[in-house]
Amino acid sequence: MARTLRTVPGPTDHVVVVGAGLAGLSAALHLKGSGRRVTVLERDSLPGGRVGTYRGPGYDIDNGATVLTMPELIREALAAVGADLTSTRPALVLERLSPAYHARFPDGSSLDVHSDPDAMVAEITRVCGPEESVRYLKLRRWLGRIFDAEYSRFMDANFDSPLDLVSSRAAATDLVTLTALGGFGRLGSRVDRTISDPRLRRIFTFQALYAGVAPADALAVYGAIAHMDTSLGVYFPRGGMRSIALALADAFSTAGGDLRLDTTVTRVDTSGGRVRAVHTASGDRIECDAVVLTPDTAVVDELLRPATGKIPRRVRVSPSAVVLHGTIPTAVSARWAAQRHHTIDFGSAWEKTFAEITARAGRGRLMTDPSLLLTRPALSDQSLLVNRSDVPSEPLSVLAPCPNLHSAPLEWSSLTGPYVRELLQVLEDRGYAGISARFEIDHVDTPLTWLNKGMSAGSPFAAAHVFRQTGPFRRPNLVPGLDNVVLAGSGTVPGVGVPTVLLSGKLAARRITGAQKPEMRIYERGVAITGVASN
Repeated sequence: MARTLRTVPGPTDHVVVVGAGLAGLSAALHLKGSGRRVTVLERDSLPGGRVGTYRGPGYDIDNGATVLTMPELIREALAAVGADLTSTRPALVLERLSPAYHARFPDGSSLDVHSDPDAMVAEITRVCGPEESVRYLKLRRWLGRIFDAEYSRFMDANFDSPLDLVSSRAAATDLVTLTALGGFGRLGSRVDRTISDPRLRRIFTFQALYAGVAPADALAVYGAIAHMDTSLGVYFPRGGMRSIALALADAFSTAGGDLRLDTTVTRVDTSGGRVRAVHTASGDRIECDAVVLTPDTAVVDELLRPATGKIPRRVRVSPSAVVLHGTIPTAVSARWAAQRHHTIDFGSAWEKTFAEITARAGRGRLMTDPSLLLTRPALSDQSLLVNRSDVPSEPLSVLAPCPNLHSAPLEWSSLTGPYVRELLQVLEDRGYAGISARFEIDHVDTPLTWLNKGMSAGSPFAAAHVFRQTGPFRRPNLVPGLDNVVLAGSGTVPGVGVPTVLLSGKLAARRITGAQKPEMRIYERGVAITGVASN
């Protein structure tokens, strides 16, 4: 017989959600749809959190995640209050990118990554040969089976203990299936056994970085992330990733929710093992029956420490990133060989790179041969083009993974400028002519940026998904000693990434409403509203 999962006891009529990132907005929509009165408190002037907005001179640019998979989770959150993609302001137009990525390799070769199997077979045959395309199809089937076996049990699921994995016949069956598939082996070795071309091995294992570990160390269950990236489809919302948060926030407000921006929570009142009210920096005291906390766990722990008296155990934190945001003249970028929305430019030192950025305390270092992600959203949405000093330009973001501050306590206050110049020179040498002189950078994020925002070890990617921090072993979304506090976001279940934080908000709402999870079918081709070729 299935276990009854714990929910918040007592009254839950008014819920305060702290944080209007995707996790908080997802929780707020599911709670509002259940009939609760919901107040969302966000410290920034715009919603979105790590999928929000930076303001540049005459333009806006996404400040965080640039890759969207599983858009059906957005539709589900909107549907909780009777909204859909077309009813929000702005309306969400989700475009499926084809290709999802473009990959460039140190040997001068390049490859488009398609989620459509026929297109991907043709591309692999062109670059790697027909035998490798057969191996790709085998790997694709295995990744899909891994995803199917774990989605309901590991991702879209609350846990009270590891025993929940065998709490019913269905749960035990899923666990047996996942074990039989090799899900608790290593992702890197499984991919290496299935495909032989080292370039393709990178395409299907770089996602381990999202989980905060090297492919050689990542559990094979994280092949589910590669399945999302390479099979389910990568999407882009017109107007930028920030449009997701704006649309969710609009649906929440339209449904009668109370969204308060520029509102920082400073402390909570507790008695009888419950939070009774939250206080803001402006002096407001907001009474509540339950609280959903979505900031990074370091912020949450500081907020709750007076009530719990507990110092949480130190966790292993994922690597961090340096991200350059700005614009580049289209006359310059149009001459580059890579003309794609997402380009992954791989360095040659693959295994060494992961060793450098995932090293334990004090042993991390910057990539000696960096692999970089370039994002050019205006190639998919020309409305994002800007005129800068009367020069037609496009937004550009460059992401360079780096060690977190536990791994490498670097002096970013003095290191940032020289490292930015080094990265731009690397790109210049790899064929991005003019980037070092013409890229006008308006924002640079470093581990120090994330640390100043309250993120543990200066990483925006939260706790790494090592075994002891995965599934039922990850920090739970209930707080011992406080009956009516629920956590959401990347630090709790199910983990890091746009789909997973949307799920975390839904899981937090279930802890309050007690609702049984509905059946949501995941189709390989996802929910394509329109299709767009990223040229």
